[in-house]
Amino acid sequence: MTNQSGVPNRKPRPKAVVNQRDCVACGCCLKVCPMNAIRIFRGIFAKVDESRCVGCGKCVRECPASVIALKEVSL
Repeated sequence: MTNQSGVPNRKPRPKAVVNQRDCVACGCCLKVCPMNAIRIFRGIFAKVDESRCVGCGKCVRECPASVIALKEVSL
């Protein structure tokens, strides 16, 4: 499906988003990510590479602090 200018419409896709303020950088999420899309930034919080994230939700389920959510992101 395309828009009026002939450009394909992009459906929003779920991506993992970390509440960096409350993240404790435990690393549980990156251990279960099948795409290696998560890194610990400066030992302070997890950060998701949206270009690698497939939105599987494994990190959401694994996070003991419940600070990761899946949000729809237009690509």
